Amino acid sequence: MTADGIAVVVVSFRSASTIDACLQQLRNAEAVVQVRVVDNGSDDDSMAIVQRHAVDDARVRFIANPDNPGFAVACNQGAADSDAPWLAFVNPDCMVEADSFRRLLAHAGTLAPPVMLGCEQLDASGRADPAVRRRDPDFAAMLRSRAARELALPRDPGARLQPVQALSGALLLLPRRLFQRIGGFDEGYRLHAEDLDLCRRARQSGASIAVANDVTVRHLRGISSRSRPLFVEWHKHRGFWRYFRKFDAEKHGIATRVAVFAMIWMRFVVAASAKILRRGMGADD
Repeated sequence: MTADGIAVVVVSFRSASTIDACLQQLRNAEAVVQVRVVDNGSDDDSMAIVQRHAVDDARVRFIANPDNPGFAVACNQGAADSDAPWLAFVNPDCMVEADSFRRLLAHAGTLAPPVMLGCEQLDASGRADPAVRRRDPDFAAMLRSRAARELALPRDPGARLQPVQALSGALLLLPRRLFQRIGGFDEGYRLHAEDLDLCRRARQSGASIAVANDVTVRHLRGISSRSRPLFVEWHKHRGFWRYFRKFDAEKHGIATRVAVFAMIWMRFVVAASAKILRRGMGADD
C-alpha cells in the first residue's frame, strides 16, 4: 500500500441506477487502493451489482446491512473495514475522473496538515452544486435575516484551492488519522447535516478545509432519496436541530432556543407539504 493510498467508502441505498458506473469509475481512479461499499438494506439490484464488482476486483468489498442504520453509521462502518492512510467518502451517484483523487492529493500536499478537501460537482446538465462550498449554519442569525439562511458560498474564480468552512458529504477526502482523531461521523445524525458536523469538528481540531476548484466530478444528486422524500425531509430537519443543540444552543437563552426549534420544524412542515403537493400533481421529487 502506498503512502498516498485511498480507501473509498460508498454508502448505498436503492442506488442500482448509478452504482455500477460509480464503482467502475472508482476502480479506474488513480490512488484508490480499497473500495468499501456499505449497503443500507437496499431492496433493488444494488447489492447484485456490488457483488459483481467485488468478484472482479479484490479491492472492492461490501457490508450488507439488513436495515438502514443511517448514513453516518454506514460511513463509519466502511472506514473501520479499511486501513489505507487516506479516506474518501463518495456518494453512489458521484462519478470521479481517473485523475480526480491524484489531483486532490497533490493539492493536499500544498497545505499544512491535516486537511480535508472537496471539489467542484456538476449535475447531469452541467450545473454546479451550491452545497460544495458552505459556511457554518447560524440558526440564531437566521431568525433575524433571510440572507443568513443561505449557506452556499460563491466560487472564487481566482483560487484553485478555496478555503471554506464546510464541504458537501457527496465527496470529501481526508487523512485517516484526522478522521479517527475527531471520532468519525456523529452517528446521532441519520441523514443530512452530518457533513456540516464533521467539517466543524475537523476545523476545531486544527484542520484546514478547502475546495479544489480545478477538480470536477459529476454528481447526479439525490438518486436514492427520490423514493422517500418525506423521510429525507424529516431527517434533514432533525439533523439541523441536532447541529444547533450540539454547537450553538448553549450560547443563547431559552427564548432563542425555542424560536430556532419553531423555525426548523415550521420549515419542515412547509417543505413536506410542498413535496406531498408535487407528488399529488405527478411531478418528480
